[in-house]
Amino acid sequence: MTKHPFIPIIIGTDMNAYNMAISFHEEYGIKPILVGKEALSFTSLSSIIKSIELNPKLPEKQVFVRFLKEIATKYAEPGKKMLLIGTNDLYVRMIIENADALKSDYLFNYIDEPLMNDLLVKSNFYKLCVEHGIETPATYFYSCLEDKPFADEVLFPVIIKPSNGVEYYKNPFAGMQKVYKVDSYDEIQKVVETIKASGYKEDLIIQDYIPGDDTYMWDSVFYMNSHGKAELITYAQVVLQEHTVTAIGNYTALITRYDEEMMMKLKDFLEALHYVGYANFDLKFDKRDGKFKVFEVNIRQGRSSYYITACGHNMAKYFVDDLIHGEQKPLTLLDKPFLFTVVPKIVLKKFVLNREICNEVKTLLKQGKFGNPLFYKKDRHFKRKLYLFARQINYYRKYKDNQW
Repeated sequence: MTKHPFIPIIIGTDMNAYNMAISFHEEYGIKPILVGKEALSFTSLSSIIKSIELNPKLPEKQVFVRFLKEIATKYAEPGKKMLLIGTNDLYVRMIIENADALKSDYLFNYIDEPLMNDLLVKSNFYKLCVEHGIETPATYFYSCLEDKPFADEVLFPVIIKPSNGVEYYKNPFAGMQKVYKVDSYDEIQKVVETIKASGYKEDLIIQDYIPGDDTYMWDSVFYMNSHGKAELITYAQVVLQEHTVTAIGNYTALITRYDEEMMMKLKDFLEALHYVGYANFDLKFDKRDGKFKVFEVNIRQGRSSYYITACGHNMAKYFVDDLIHGEQKPLTLLDKPFLFTVVPKIVLKKFVLNREICNEVKTLLKQGKFGNPLFYKKDRHFKRKLYLFARQINYYRKYKDNQW
């Protein structure tokens, strides 16, 4: 096996962490080290991970930095650099907030803290979009420090969601949802009061609901190198998203597309902000005016971003070539038909309601132009196969029993 001059340290134990782990394994034959607060079956039942270091207090600032420094000491090898990659908003935020303390032990490619706050806090993000000509849904903000009820004039239905998702999930409560779809001012008030009672004190977004099923949702992934230049742009149409209230917005299947106008528009936006690292935009096509509207940008690769690797542009390699080898790549706009899915074929055939997209799904399946990263062939953990079989059955039940 070739000796590589780096050791990947992935923070997270979920599906996104697994996708990044198999990207390293596919490209380099390396088994990464994972760091997390709890064991999850996605990664604990895997033969392609060297070890998983767990600390239940990992999200606490002092613990986060100390634990990562312990990991760096434990796994240090002469001549090898530690490559640090976060896989959810909280861990990426903590890498950025503690960059000065971590950079003596690790290499990573993330934006600075002021830009992070402009992008992760939705009220700031939407202002930036307006400044740079990026279309967004009609949006209102309600401060949870307010006593008076929300009274702006809106057209129902509307969506309610937190402006600061990291803070929102620090205050869990019964009936918590990722987003809320409501049809009246009374319903708005009930949701607002419930969230306020949890202890969340920041803004809520009250937003125009753009009509259309899952196939109106779109996904775009970028790799911006450490010099702030785009090296990879993808565009994809969502086929299915999760339909349970706690997971809406997590894509379970999508088809790659090519839209040079939107790709370049989003590229200009990120380059103007001097953005670095992976970025993952969530958009929806608004058939009322024929425009794509941006909801948010994740400051990391998404859990469905593995389609990049499957299409021949390995996610891990972009980090390694940039940070370890100092290489700059020419811009690639992905233009290869591919179906990414983490749900079984029967779910795609039965629950994709758009007839045209359903037929396209069947064609891609027939042509073998599809992939499910959870079934990585080189991962030979026996219990994993049983877990995945049960998970596939559960997906069918979830789509049968939940509508969004």
